[in-house]
Amino acid sequence: MAEAGIAQTLGPAVVLLGSAVIAVPLFRRIGLGSVLGYFSGGLLVGPSVLGIFSEPSTILHISELGVVMFLFLIGLEMRPQKLWALRTQIFGLGLAQVVLCIALLTGAGVLLGLPLAVAFIAGSGFVLSSTAVIMSVLKERGELAGAQGRQAVSILLLEDLMIVPLLAIVAFMAAGAGGGTNGLGATAVLIALGAIAFVVAAGRWLLDPFFALLAKTRTAEVLTAGALLVVLGSALLMDYAGLSMAMGAFLAGVMLSGSSYRHQIETDVEPFKGLLMGLFFLAVGMSLDLSVVAAEWRMILALLAAYIVVKSIGIFIAARAFGSGNLQALRRASLFAQGGEFAFVLYTAAAGAGVIGAADNAVFSSVIILSMAITPLIMIAADRWLRDDAVSMDGIETAAGLKGRVLMVGFGRFGQIASQMLLAQGVEVALIDNDPDRIREAERFGFKVYYGDGTRLDVLRQSGARAVDTIMVCVDDRKATDRIVELVKEHFPSCRLLARSYDRGHSIVLRKAGVDYEIRETFESALAFGGAALRALGMTALDVGEVTVDIRRRDSERLEAQVQGGLLAGRDKLHVAPQPEPLVTPAARRSTA
Repeated sequence: MAEAGIAQTLGPAVVLLGSAVIAVPLFRRIGLGSVLGYFSGGLLVGPSVLGIFSEPSTILHISELGVVMFLFLIGLEMRPQKLWALRTQIFGLGLAQVVLCIALLTGAGVLLGLPLAVAFIAGSGFVLSSTAVIMSVLKERGELAGAQGRQAVSILLLEDLMIVPLLAIVAFMAAGAGGGTNGLGATAVLIALGAIAFVVAAGRWLLDPFFALLAKTRTAEVLTAGALLVVLGSALLMDYAGLSMAMGAFLAGVMLSGSSYRHQIETDVEPFKGLLMGLFFLAVGMSLDLSVVAAEWRMILALLAAYIVVKSIGIFIAARAFGSGNLQALRRASLFAQGGEFAFVLYTAAAGAGVIGAADNAVFSSVIILSMAITPLIMIAADRWLRDDAVSMDGIETAAGLKGRVLMVGFGRFGQIASQMLLAQGVEVALIDNDPDRIREAERFGFKVYYGDGTRLDVLRQSGARAVDTIMVCVDDRKATDRIVELVKEHFPSCRLLARSYDRGHSIVLRKAGVDYEIRETFESALAFGGAALRALGMTALDVGEVTVDIRRRDSERLEAQVQGGLLAGRDKLHVAPQPEPLVTPAARRSTA
């Protein structure tokens, strides 16, 4: 009996994993992305096709924890100062986009024959874009750390906050003109604010001592359990307070962003996030009821097309109003032109309150699921048609199917010198850079450089990162270097990774990130420069060499000590190590004898 129970539990898990393992690589291979692969795998095993799973809503509720953990990890990258710097984008751009799109989508629903109240609910749900889809697409394309990623996070945070007033509006609409709320609106707001204040206070004064206490046990599982406790506890608190679980997890991440345990926590949570995110997309695919689509296909397709077009127009107008160029505004519209997971919450609440009917709920939910499913296709089309032609690409070859023992990312003044050492020994090097003018200039001197942005995972794959022995990161951009290192360590861990660092603090960051070798871009040249000064003062070449070796050794030892201790000793803004003690050279010993 026990074995039969275990088999009944493991059977569905094996089916889910099998559908993901088959569908995701297949869809990625044909260029449609992993998100659409998960959707298709879920649809196949769901009640509408094979019927292996009859209640996808149960799996959907559990898998929403993947979105929660995703927002927690995003929060870990957002220090409070950085979040405060985004306040204009969150409450300016985000609010403008949401309000404008709600108005436009409500009007579109009325024109399609929906009653005003129903049109408002349907449009408001579609405005709440999918955090899971957008973040997954940005992460897969390596754009999460860029300007596009920061603006996307700002807008999604505002949309998460909007679920509270929208649910309150549903309650007022259900109550009707007679009211009956008895001040519950004000009470709900106070409870929500109190929950936010508690999470902020706990993060400020309790979390670091809490993880310090767990770290003393020297048990990795305990620290992992503590990280999950913080994520799930803050999410649950926010859920009880009427806010979204994702918002609670995000706030917890922000509060821990300055913690010395941040990297360990991130490592512990990452595997759970990835697995649950995949499960979430599978569950969304299962939730698509093909019988509803077949019965109401005209209305569903009309709403889908109208909502995508109208929402895109609203996003474009808001983006242009806040200073974005036409191309950037169109790209943002292609990214956000879908409904999201919070729409299911809004539609369910509205159906339960009698504001919309059960049939309307099924139709609107189908529209949301289909919009999430076609987002990867919209992004592929956007990549093809929305290209920045400000810089001519005539004669420039894009990185595709490159081969070599070494992949060098960045062919500026640093990369040009470094590459000559390898090429002189006949080492096959694949060279990529994102500056067309530099690529043309390199070709004049006999170097074949391909166009590619190394901060994008798909470009690294096309450049042969999976097959090379070594990847050399030579870009002149600290953030870009960090992003490339992150992608390589996550997706190509077998490669040896060498990186050019900006300064001493950046060297420490790169060493903690696990690079095999890093060097400050000015370190060796500065040593040579100082050595030239010593020779000009009359010191012999042998003595200068000994001083140079000693300074290099001491610097390496101090840097390693700082990495191990996790401290910059207040020198993170300096380009120097503590002043070394004078070295007694052979010449100095002879003069004192």
